[in-house]
Amino acid sequence: MASRPSPRGRAVRPVQLVAMMIAFLLIAIAGGLLTAGLLLPAVGSVGAVGNATTDLFDDLPTELEIDEPSEQSVMLDADGNVLATFFAENRIVVGFDEISQHMKDAVVAVEDHRFYEHGGVDPDGILRATVRNITGGDLEGASTLTQQYVKNVQIEESRVLNDPELYQAATETTIARKLREARLAIALEQVRTKDEILTGYLNIAQFGPSQWGVEAAAHHYFNKSAADLSIAESAMLAGITQSPARWDPVTNPENAQQRRNTVLGTMLREGFISRAEYDEAVAIPIADMLDVQEAPRGCGVAGNAAYFCQYVVNEILRNDAYGETVEDRRQLLNRGGLTIHTTLDPAKQQAAFDALVGSVPVDDPSGISMALSSIEPGTGRIYAMAQNTRYGVASEADPRATQVNYNVGQSHGGGSGFQSGSTFKVFTLVQWLREGHSLMERVNSANRFFPRRDWTISCAPEYADNYEPKNLEGFGGGSETVLESTRTSINTSFVVMAQQMDLCAITGIAADMGVETGSGEPLQNNPAMILGSNTVTPLSMANAYATLAAGGIACEPVAITRMQDRNGEEITVPPSDCKRVLEEDVANAANYALQSVMGPEWDSTGSTARIPPRPSAGKTGTANEDMHAWFIGYVPQMSTAVWMGHSDRDEQMGYEVINGQWRNRVYGGLIAAPTWKAYMLRATEGMPIENFAPASPRAVQGERLRVPSIGGQTVEQAQQTLEAAGFTVRIGDAVDSGWPVGLAVATTPEAGSQAPAGSTVTIYTSGGRQSEAGEDPAGGGDGEDAGANPSGDDPGNSGENPGNGGNPGEGRGRGGDDD
Repeated sequence: MASRPSPRGRAVRPVQLVAMMIAFLLIAIAGGLLTAGLLLPAVGSVGAVGNATTDLFDDLPTELEIDEPSEQSVMLDADGNVLATFFAENRIVVGFDEISQHMKDAVVAVEDHRFYEHGGVDPDGILRATVRNITGGDLEGASTLTQQYVKNVQIEESRVLNDPELYQAATETTIARKLREARLAIALEQVRTKDEILTGYLNIAQFGPSQWGVEAAAHHYFNKSAADLSIAESAMLAGITQSPARWDPVTNPENAQQRRNTVLGTMLREGFISRAEYDEAVAIPIADMLDVQEAPRGCGVAGNAAYFCQYVVNEILRNDAYGETVEDRRQLLNRGGLTIHTTLDPAKQQAAFDALVGSVPVDDPSGISMALSSIEPGTGRIYAMAQNTRYGVASEADPRATQVNYNVGQSHGGGSGFQSGSTFKVFTLVQWLREGHSLMERVNSANRFFPRRDWTISCAPEYADNYEPKNLEGFGGGSETVLESTRTSINTSFVVMAQQMDLCAITGIAADMGVETGSGEPLQNNPAMILGSNTVTPLSMANAYATLAAGGIACEPVAITRMQDRNGEEITVPPSDCKRVLEEDVANAANYALQSVMGPEWDSTGSTARIPPRPSAGKTGTANEDMHAWFIGYVPQMSTAVWMGHSDRDEQMGYEVINGQWRNRVYGGLIAAPTWKAYMLRATEGMPIENFAPASPRAVQGERLRVPSIGGQTVEQAQQTLEAAGFTVRIGDAVDSGWPVGLAVATTPEAGSQAPAGSTVTIYTSGGRQSEAGEDPAGGGDGEDAGANPSGDDPGNSGENPGNGGNPGEGRGRGGDDD
């Protein structure tokens, strides 16, 4: 409803009061056949009083702007089920033909039996009220239904505009207000039919302490539609409007029955019902009529989808597409009669909640919270959003109830987020691939100290600092491929990788892929962030991983698909903002690596989340000292993040009983990963099995170079030859050879083969002839492949099995690192 000036006139002088009375009577005598304005010449002939009256009428409004009354909005899930309703006044607007004739008759009988005869005001009633008012009795209104409708419209306008002065002007007990009402009522009857006015009244009037309009009242008191109201029910509702609290049948059944019978008597007298119908209706006890249905509002009625509902509400309130100000948007939601269609899949939502409470029940003594967000790659549609808490305000009876949505940040009713642990390593991996590195490149994974000077942080150089991460005992320590380091989540490997890049590029691509902090502040750039010190939200992490599943297309999360106004007209919903942020071959290579995390090997950190035969990829995460644990994984059609921890503090989990089982520590693969699996098994039922796009050989193996021949060279010459060709060199053992002792005679990989740029080539030297005379194990050639493969393996091809992985071997480090 648009804002407009309030109908407030000048202060009334004594002479004008007399003029009002005369005008009131003249209007009554006219009976609505003439507008108040046409009476002015007659009124103006009475001298000073006439002048005052003419002056007064100049102040009165001549038209009533009627907007649709406030109506409840409804939020639906993707299957069309009602999640929640929202209203400032519980009202459902219906048409004339959707209201029982008994209801129309009851209201006309008790409120204005001459409704279909007068022209907006009732002369008999006004004359009677005027005499009573002049003789000192209580101010009597004698309002027609049309006048009452005018009054209700003005009251509704004051509520919508939140204007106390307008409300006072519409309800003040003065003749001036009655005169304004009368003039507006007469004008209204010139442009609206009687049935339209009656329908408007029945939709806007208050029919209970918290029920506006006859349809909402019928649902509340009788659990039926207004179209199905009986004579007795109609009489009861018609009687309530005079004093909704006094005649409320729930709190005052005796009063309500008395008032109902009065209305029935009036209906009988006016010929709307027969004596038999009257007798039957008055014989029904009020208690036998009622089937009271409460109409709770807001997200509290959405069950385990309450937090998603809250997310949608915040999406509406913070988006200027739905109104210029927050108050405008709130009014639209609570009064606009919207139908809000959302992305929530009810089956997946139930699966999400069941998976969470199956791992950590709502009232688990550990007090550990869990949250799950599930999203569709390529569209951003949110499938599910759940947590293992009850929605509400914490109390002594339910101390764990909360309205804080752990899945999202503060802008959408959430908190400040949680340290991501090793789930953040994915963004170092992605940037590594973007800069031309491959999965088979080797890095030194040994624990070490990284001084401040080693870091490049172009956007925030002041955050460079000394850093000394640690691997979990038994993991890392030697030369590891990036693929193997990803599968087993070796901390130092990722720090070494990040050290070779600009940290701002890593956080930059993370943000581009969708990662958000709970506070909305930019991601911090410091060495600790490599292993997950930033506090991020589960929804944004699920969305960032969905970017990989979508082949590099990032989308803003979407919760609303359609919105319609009270008339069924479409309201424009902002579309999902999807754009390419990653090269497709980079995304494919990252998917290749993250599939290995979920392999069957004992040391693959995500093995407990495997859902064969469906290809899946993902990453575990455990923040420092087991304070937060994550698993984020995806299939081509869906990405899901699971977080667990203490929602209000960074506190170590473990050394306690969780869901009836003693846990000495809690890491990403222990509870979060199986929870992800439990959800995904149900959520993907009936979903076609799809494979990830293949990774390019270049991204996996790197640039392939020909291994040069070094037979007969000194070790120093051979090393220089191989390094010049783009390889890293390792010196192997001496082998049986006819070449002079100490010379280079063979390599692995062998001369002439192709190997990844930067990969390690092992040089083998001659140990002299060790066999019987006449034999030449080297074959008398150039010394390559000295009779055998000395190492028995191919370092350039090791570790390539993205479908394999295993049990969580997690490497903890400082500053938010994990597994």
